[in-house]
Amino acid sequence: MANSEYILDIRKLNKSFGPTHANVNIDFQLKAGEVRGLAGENGSGKSTLLSQIAGMYGYDSGEMILKGEPYKPSSPVDANNHKIAIVVQELGMISNLPAGVNIFLGKTKKCTKFGLINNGLIKKEAAQLAERWNMPKIDLNIPAGYMNIEHRKMVELYRALSADPDILILDEVTQSLSQDNRKFLYGLIEQFKAEGRSVILISHDIEEMIDITDTISILRDGELLETVNSSEITSDDLKQKMVGRKIEGDYYRSDNAPDYHDEVLLKVQDVDTEAGLENISFELHKGEILGFCGLSDSGIHDIGKLAYGLEKLKKGRVHLATADIDIKNQEDALSHRVGYAPKDRDTDALMMDATIWDNFTLPSLQEVKGPVAKLSTAKMNKIAEDAVVEYQVKCTSSQQTMRELSGGNKQKVNLGRWMLKDLDVLIVDCPTRGVDVGVKAYLYGCLRAAKANNLGILMITDELAEAIGMCDNIIVMKDNRIVKEIERGPEFKEEIIIEVMI
Repeated sequence: MANSEYILDIRKLNKSFGPTHANVNIDFQLKAGEVRGLAGENGSGKSTLLSQIAGMYGYDSGEMILKGEPYKPSSPVDANNHKIAIVVQELGMISNLPAGVNIFLGKTKKCTKFGLINNGLIKKEAAQLAERWNMPKIDLNIPAGYMNIEHRKMVELYRALSADPDILILDEVTQSLSQDNRKFLYGLIEQFKAEGRSVILISHDIEEMIDITDTISILRDGELLETVNSSEITSDDLKQKMVGRKIEGDYYRSDNAPDYHDEVLLKVQDVDTEAGLENISFELHKGEILGFCGLSDSGIHDIGKLAYGLEKLKKGRVHLATADIDIKNQEDALSHRVGYAPKDRDTDALMMDATIWDNFTLPSLQEVKGPVAKLSTAKMNKIAEDAVVEYQVKCTSSQQTMRELSGGNKQKVNLGRWMLKDLDVLIVDCPTRGVDVGVKAYLYGCLRAAKANNLGILMITDELAEAIGMCDNIIVMKDNRIVKEIERGPEFKEEIIIEVMI
């Protein structure tokens, strides 16, 4: 007999992928107007559970009951018809279609006139969505493939809201968003609660999850261990329950002052770019972690491209002091000991359909020439196999494809393939996006060790806690310009940085 107390009642749900039991006898109940968090390490079964609720996967056994009726969605469109919508961690849009068409994929009938998709109707429907949910405005005519990851994520959110969902599922959304769009998302969640609608979310930001949820379900190895009231658990206790071991609450730096050498590695002087950056000047020192923070469209994510030679300059110079050259393209950077791990790892960094072996060895190809100008397979094998061990990549072998890995393991490859090289400068854009607390602590340890080995690290991040915890200096940007540089010390506080950002 269905329990009318719950909008969604899941009983003994099981899902396997070959020999891997992704979900094991999951019992999960959600009330109308409840905000439920899912916590667990990468591979604990969180996304698999959400994917079944959203119709992306079928389940092997068990049952789901939605509003008192049996529920077994055959597809995400079927789930939408039952007023359940999802925004997934990995972007799922058709890149050559405009943003507006992507919003209404599977629901284009309402935007069709005389059998053709009508741009006027798309704009009208999108404007109604924006007004209904106080959504930030976006350009509907831009093909999705030309949008940055944050704007694409907002398109996906528009698409989810177009289903008028009673249950909105957010799979690691906030780590793709800057501070202003996160604030919008928090307001949206409150609006859902006020209207008696429910939200299920995954966030690897533990403090954030505790703050914005009512309850948290903890998964480990495919099993749901327990559900706790968010107001009754500390972040340290939640981390320990997630991973089954003690993780210290402070995995950032313990010092309160900048600590690096006088030697300048990279000097950016009076740069304007065709992408819109204006009057950009800064220096990166040996052993320094220099952070860049700002709201959406502040220009921070173009800084990494600039430093790696991917931006066309209108004036100024990007000077690599270690080689005494100006970086004019990515070949200049790559061949002179500069590495770059961009924010959108799946699209801009990793070869998703290639192997772990391919991805680890690609940045090092220049260094593994054998005799007679042939690539040394033996050296490449050693690089890849040693890197899998050194960076603790969970995989069946180095021949496994990247697409099969969890977000945390993808990011270990994304950063590790640069860290195994003998670099002078490493540019990292949102280095812990989409990874769990255990992997995040591990990656911070890698970055701290690299700093101790005198690597200069340029860190671009949407996570203020990450910037404050890891950086020697933070540069705050607004409207494509630098507005303030803050040195590690008493002013390293979120409220001070936010005040400058806005």
